[in-house]
Amino acid sequence: MEYWNNGWRALFLHRSSIPPFQSSCRLMEYEGRYKAFDPTRIETYPLSTRSNKVKLSDLVFPKDVDALVLELPQEVQKDIQGVAEAIAAARQAGKPVILFTGAHLIKNGLGPLLVDLVERGCVTLVAGNAATSIHDFELALIGETSENVPAALDQGRFGMAYEFAYMNMALSVGNQQKLGFGEVLGRLICDEDFRRSVLALVAREESASRFQHPEVSVLAACYRRGIPFTVHAGIGTDVIDQHPSFDGQAKGGCSGRDFLIYTNEVAKLTKGGVVLNVGSAVTGPEVLLKAVSMAANVGSVPRDIVTVDFDLRKHEPRQMTDETAQGYYFRDQKSVVTRIPQAFGGRGFYIRGDQRQTFPLLYKRVIEAQ
Repeated sequence: MEYWNNGWRALFLHRSSIPPFQSSCRLMEYEGRYKAFDPTRIETYPLSTRSNKVKLSDLVFPKDVDALVLELPQEVQKDIQGVAEAIAAARQAGKPVILFTGAHLIKNGLGPLLVDLVERGCVTLVAGNAATSIHDFELALIGETSENVPAALDQGRFGMAYEFAYMNMALSVGNQQKLGFGEVLGRLICDEDFRRSVLALVAREESASRFQHPEVSVLAACYRRGIPFTVHAGIGTDVIDQHPSFDGQAKGGCSGRDFLIYTNEVAKLTKGGVVLNVGSAVTGPEVLLKAVSMAANVGSVPRDIVTVDFDLRKHEPRQMTDETAQGYYFRDQKSVVTRIPQAFGGRGFYIRGDQRQTFPLLYKRVIEAQ
């Protein structure tokens, strides 16, 4: 891949908006005893040529909510109303409202609703896994996301769109500058000078070089508002990891800083607040569990918090203490709904249902409760 020769590093050193960046030709060099895969052999293609399942026309915007048919059990509607009132009360009192979401909220077209909540100041921090940020990035860049995986997998093309080099390069720069994952991507979308400097190193003539739809991006909304969007990533879990541009040190470094930003927000829950987990079965609950423990360890004990888990599975509270029961191993139900609120004198809600129904109703009720 031509952009990994020594020429790109020399170019980097002449970009006044970015400080000197140190790297080698092969970011993931290995000198141990085993054989490692050589990612420089990977072939890519322009993102614009990929088959995607989600288009701009599939997104749900605030103006669309009243026309949606939201058919949910009365008990679920009642709980959503209670959560919405808790969110409104928390913000009116200046308390944190933290929302962790899995990637499907973005894939399901609900990002614009979260954008509006961010712009209204209804949340104080948004968090997600790396896939969440990737879908958001794709929508901002070309107005489409959700690759048609079966159509690409057997051809070795799944996840091989070239423009993921933009994310990887931005993270490499961000790691050099000691920044967080979400902050870097928000800056890539919103800061023209930063974007121009990054893309000058990696953009190809046939690749998209302008973010066509930043208005639908949660990353961009958070960056504009100065609200953290923290990304909690693994290694080998995301399509950006498949590329020769992948810098594991940068991904881990930027995500590690985001964890500390997230924990700092959790440490503000000493007088209450709300934490929502939307469709994240493992990462969201585990990040929250570690963050509340860290906060309590330094004396910032979360008190009287409201924790909320949105998912599809049946919830049986009696299974949360039974290690022989299947439900015991559902981390979202065990940690978010049960253990954390019980430990800190709070209240846990479990909102069962399709998030394409539950989240728009939550959005609607939060707006009404403001």
